[in-house]
Amino acid sequence: MVVLSRIYTRTGDGGDTRLSDMSLARKTDPRVAAYGDVDETNSAIGVALTHRSLMPDAIAAALDRVQNELFDVGADLSNPLQESPQYPPLRITADAVDRLEAWCDEFGEDLPTLRSFILPGGTPAGAALHLARTICRRAERSAWVAMETHGDVTGTDDVPGGVNEIAVRYLNRLSDLLFICARAVNGTDGEVLWVPGGDREAPAVQEDGGSNSNDVSDQ
Repeated sequence: MVVLSRIYTRTGDGGDTRLSDMSLARKTDPRVAAYGDVDETNSAIGVALTHRSLMPDAIAAALDRVQNELFDVGADLSNPLQESPQYPPLRITADAVDRLEAWCDEFGEDLPTLRSFILPGGTPAGAALHLARTICRRAERSAWVAMETHGDVTGTDDVPGGVNEIAVRYLNRLSDLLFICARAVNGTDGEVLWVPGGDREAPAVQEDGGSNSNDVSDQ
């Protein structure tokens, strides 16, 4: 159980913070940046869910679960890998990644093929999901920086532990899911496609539509 009896503590005024294993880290540490970006992703999904009346029930229910799992991801990223910790840490597991992939297949099954990138926007719910997708991509990039900085090895008494690769993989799949959910929530009839500069006279509206995402180059 988490107890938050006092919100301000003044213990971080010098630029340090405590990780989940109570080890000390600078607030500029890539690990701290990564779980901070995860928190921002979660907040953006929360904004999208304020428009749940504009979403299919199945998508809203999936995002409710994702919000809980993102706390698991943040806890995971803030807990260096250790061989025999006194208290087993909270870790995101492979079955959570599998669940994201299953939702991608389910919610994307009826979406038409894309012939270009989509301009983010649409309904308030869809636009918020597009924003959440881009923040999630940043969280994934931050997590990779943390892994490149700290590695993915189990820590010892002399060497701090690294980052759980499954947590990073979760963020990659989640950004895909958020893109698919944005399309499903908006509907594809009025999707406005990106037109490259030289051909840009009027916005292109999706006609028959795809499986490629706005993040195709980042997958």
